[in-house]
Amino acid sequence: MRIAEISSSPSPSTQHQQDSQLLLSQIESSIKHLEQFSSTLNNTNTNTNTISSNLRQSLTQLSQLGPFSSEFNLHLWKLSYRLWNSCVDLSNLNPKLRSSSSSSSSAALSLDLAKLRHIAADILSLAGNVSGVPSPSIKSASFYYKTGLIWHDLRRFDLASSCFEKATDLLSNSNAAAAISADDATKLLLDVNLARSRTAWELSDRNLAVALLSRSKTLLLCPDHYGSLANQYLALGLRRFGEAEKELRGMVVNTGIPEGVWLSAVESYFDAAGGSAGAETAKGLFLGLMGRCHVSTGAAVRVAHRVVGDGVESEGSKVRAKVVAELVSDDRVVALFAGEAVAKERMAMHAVLWNCAADFFRSKDYGTSAEMFEKSMLYIPYDIESKILRAKGFRVLCLCHLGLSQLDRALEYINEAEKLEPNIACAFLKFKIYLQRNDHDGAISQIQAMTTCLDFTTDFISLSAHEAVACRALPVAVAALSNLLNFYTPGKSMPTTEIVVLRTLVTILSQQPGNELEVVKFIKCAHNQASELGSDIFFGKGEIGRRERNWFAVTSWNLGTRTGKEGNYELCAEFFRLASEIYCVPVDGQAEENNVMVCKSLILTVSSMIASEKQRKAALSESEVNEAVKLLDKAGKILKSISTGTRLNDDQITTLEPDLFFIYTFSAYDIKGRLSDLASQQLLVKSFASSKACNSKHLLQIGLTASQAPQSNHEVATFALNECLSSLLSSPSPDFQNVALILRKLIAVASIHKGDTDDDAVYGMYKQAYQIMVGLKEGEYPTEEGKWLAMTAWNRAALPVRLGQIEMAKKWMNIGMELAKRIPGMETYKACMEDFVDCFQKKCNVQNNGENRPQLVE
Repeated sequence: MRIAEISSSPSPSTQHQQDSQLLLSQIESSIKHLEQFSSTLNNTNTNTNTISSNLRQSLTQLSQLGPFSSEFNLHLWKLSYRLWNSCVDLSNLNPKLRSSSSSSSSAALSLDLAKLRHIAADILSLAGNVSGVPSPSIKSASFYYKTGLIWHDLRRFDLASSCFEKATDLLSNSNAAAAISADDATKLLLDVNLARSRTAWELSDRNLAVALLSRSKTLLLCPDHYGSLANQYLALGLRRFGEAEKELRGMVVNTGIPEGVWLSAVESYFDAAGGSAGAETAKGLFLGLMGRCHVSTGAAVRVAHRVVGDGVESEGSKVRAKVVAELVSDDRVVALFAGEAVAKERMAMHAVLWNCAADFFRSKDYGTSAEMFEKSMLYIPYDIESKILRAKGFRVLCLCHLGLSQLDRALEYINEAEKLEPNIACAFLKFKIYLQRNDHDGAISQIQAMTTCLDFTTDFISLSAHEAVACRALPVAVAALSNLLNFYTPGKSMPTTEIVVLRTLVTILSQQPGNELEVVKFIKCAHNQASELGSDIFFGKGEIGRRERNWFAVTSWNLGTRTGKEGNYELCAEFFRLASEIYCVPVDGQAEENNVMVCKSLILTVSSMIASEKQRKAALSESEVNEAVKLLDKAGKILKSISTGTRLNDDQITTLEPDLFFIYTFSAYDIKGRLSDLASQQLLVKSFASSKACNSKHLLQIGLTASQAPQSNHEVATFALNECLSSLLSSPSPDFQNVALILRKLIAVASIHKGDTDDDAVYGMYKQAYQIMVGLKEGEYPTEEGKWLAMTAWNRAALPVRLGQIEMAKKWMNIGMELAKRIPGMETYKACMEDFVDCFQKKCNVQNNGENRPQLVE
């Protein structure tokens, strides 16, 4: 071989270095490319999968060319960290990338990053020991451990297991911990063992998982280590509670284990076991620990807090609360918290128990809540400074027993609270107890007691009313609201407006009969307040004010209607009077829209006053009559402005009922009669008769009333009855029963007031009756009324016969006979009449003195 040929080929050593440098350059180039990608989100063309493939290929080739120089290894070390840091940056960017890409691409990126981390760990492992770098094996093991955790999260358990195994090998090196703290190396080895155990469990290698946990027992140096091991035993499916409990009980008798380590292990056990079993074990172990050494108050608070848990909704919360109650009530535990030196810890324990009790109270588990509140009282000193806190405890215990309907116990607790701190809260709770006992008198007395408390506010009276309404204790609610009214003064801020209180009172009282007098009182109060303060202030302005005013007016109207139907006319008049007054109250300066209701209320007020007079059989006083006159005058003025038909008002058609117009006329006739104003009576009736509201029934009633004492007015009676008769006879089918009644009354009125001075008027009535009967079917005109007409007409001839007034006698006898001919069943009477007429005629011819005169008696 020539020298030139030999010199052109590199030696094996030189070739080895060149290949190594080339591969190193390729690795560095790929890492630079990845670093560029991690520096921006816009470069989405970079394929991390390609980079990882290139890196893995270059690393595989490089690993076959070792060993390397220290300088080369240092370069590998740096490249490993650069690659790892780029992966960290990309991991931090991955959530942002996820928002701008699909979930599948994000998952692919996560997988690529795990591969890249694995390559970084392999590069560091390939670099090996580098001079100047402390504990390189530890750092390499750390890379493998962290990468294994990522593979585990991605559920690539085979790759995770491989990483953990490499980390274990690196840490098992006897020289691994030479340059760092032995504790740090032990902690890392413990973490690796626990991670390997988790992965082995996922790979269904239970024996390896348990073996790794057992191996980890030799690595426990601090409380955190115990907690980590306990979590592995109890939390990724082993749940070997018996074994864990055995270990814990062994720790109790081992005086060499610090309190903090033992406590941490207990907490880990309880977190995993939970429920009643975990709670009972934790309590037993803690009390066992107290028996062998001094236990700090802080440890007791910590255990109680951990066993109680974070909420009452979690599984077994009630059981855990019971265990804690037994734990904190143990005499040895209570003794731990005695003295001022542990005041802070004592308050902490009180807070734990109080908060737990409050949670159960909010969830309405009053039994458990009461037990926890009772136990919290054990951690309140019996000194002056703590009496307010003790009083608070007694008050909440009262609430718990109220919730359990244990009213005697509740009263005992609130009495104790009142001894320590008498205040409005105690008074109110006693009120609730009396209320639930249906002791209405006691509850009402307690309302008054509240007002004497130094911290009294009217809110409690308002709240008492709400409680009473909820319990259907209406007398108590009325007492509370009535009491509340005493605190209203102009300008004073109150929990609710006065109008609302009055409205509520009226509503409550109206629900039961017999409270009408009280209702009248409060409705009057509302009207008086509106008058004194101004309707806009009391009722409110605008639509709200109108609604409030109309509510009181309508309520008064409805109650007037109800009491009227019940026959309580005195109260009926009072309610209608109030309705008329409230309807007249202006809101925003307007009240005219209620004129129709005002008119109705006024009319019914006077009508009720008259009915009440008859009911109580005592005449209206002069002042009552004068008041009725004023009310009717006001109603009359409104009637003049309202037609008896229809009237447009606020886009509604309001009708004044015809019957109401009649009631007005009838009532006004009655009152005018008391004043002997006969002319006004006649004017009223004539005005009514000319209205569309008038009908024959109305006229008949007026006529009958006017025809008899003490309200007789013969002119009104004659007018009304004649008008009624005309109305009836104009009907296609007249009511002849009423026709006959009217004729009888007209004859009676005429007879009384006309007498002998106007005999023709009375005769005209009989003649009209005869004319009405002509053409009627038999029996169509009431027979008895017909007989009465015939006989009274015949008998009216008696006096003229006696006085020798022959022509007048003949006139009456003839009309009597004519009427008798129209009445069935009077044949015998008619024959007698005819015989008497013949006889009378003969005697008249011989100028008889009239000793024999006709006498027909029914």
